[in-house]
Amino acid sequence: MLWQIIHIIEILFWLLLSASGAYILFFTIVSLIWRKPASKLSSEVKSLHADQYYTFLVLYPAYNEDRVIVSSVQQFFGQHYPYDRFHTVVISDHMQPETNDKLRELPITLLTPVFEKSSKAKAMQYAMDQIKETYDYVVILDADNVVNSDFLEKLNEVCAMGHQAIQCHRCAKNSNNNIAVLDGISEEINNTIFRKAHNRIGLSSALIGSGMCFDYKWFKENVYKLSTAGEDRELEALLLMQGIYIHYEENIPVFDEKVSNKDNFQKQRQRWMTAQIQSLFRMLPYIPQAIKTKNINFIDKTIQQALIPRSMLIVLTFTMATLMTFLSQVWCLKWWLLFFLICLSLYLATPKVLRTYSMLSQVFSIPTLVWRMILNILKIDRKNTDFIHTIHDK
Repeated sequence: MLWQIIHIIEILFWLLLSASGAYILFFTIVSLIWRKPASKLSSEVKSLHADQYYTFLVLYPAYNEDRVIVSSVQQFFGQHYPYDRFHTVVISDHMQPETNDKLRELPITLLTPVFEKSSKAKAMQYAMDQIKETYDYVVILDADNVVNSDFLEKLNEVCAMGHQAIQCHRCAKNSNNNIAVLDGISEEINNTIFRKAHNRIGLSSALIGSGMCFDYKWFKENVYKLSTAGEDRELEALLLMQGIYIHYEENIPVFDEKVSNKDNFQKQRQRWMTAQIQSLFRMLPYIPQAIKTKNINFIDKTIQQALIPRSMLIVLTFTMATLMTFLSQVWCLKWWLLFFLICLSLYLATPKVLRTYSMLSQVFSIPTLVWRMILNILKIDRKNTDFIHTIHDK
């Protein structure tokens, strides 16, 4: 009787992990066999001869970002785009006076709000309150983001295709240690599964939090609905509830600084896991309506919030496969199969340029990182809206 109960629990646990594994496997296969280009944007910049140059409001919500914000904004002004067609705004939250003095020397609007509890959502809401001019699109960049000089040119071309919400290709700008390498690989796997593959079968891309572009009027009307530290997930839900498609633009890179130590990794993942749980509970009540209206994008996005993080998935399936090998050679087979399929899916979802021995050898860091993620579960409060800032290494 006891073994029957254990076997039932073991099967239920396998089904739980298999659901996340099947989702990853399906979209990995889609990315491999669906050869229709996800992007119509050419590698060459065609918008130099565009019939229309849209106006862009570029927002940099910057919380305690003294180390990177000045150089990022200075670099952005290397754009080959008419200077009268974009305006840059830095929302300086808890930054040093010396940093603000340097920012004031640049041709930007500097806003210096004082929040009792800071968040990226509050910073964007404050900016939209203060900016009285009207633009065609708003671009959200993080303080550490670096873009190419043709960023706005290419974005202008994509906007001309009629997209109201665009997620650019965020990728790593540093690979200084194994943590940063794994973070960069994880980002690219996300790009493959949750963005490129989704677009290729007509589903909306996931947002990341930066390198995002929205129709200005829509953003101004909806930004005040954001209330948590997971503002990108809230924006996704709002877009999908309103039937607005999110386009992923693989050919517009936004270089993002990856975390380089375990403490920062743990804080970042704690913020992401908290946002994921909050988003899941916020979206679940709308599922019946989404089913009724056949809103596949919203249903898919809700399923995403219920997925087990990939690194935890790998460690949990390997642990169970090893344990079941000693308990029952029959029971262990399905666990080893699941582990193999998950690893294969993640390997194939990793861009070929990153499939090097030196980079893939960093997987030995995963168990330690997963342990830190498990500790994060104990700290999750789905009602908490406090902003958890990821500190950049000096």
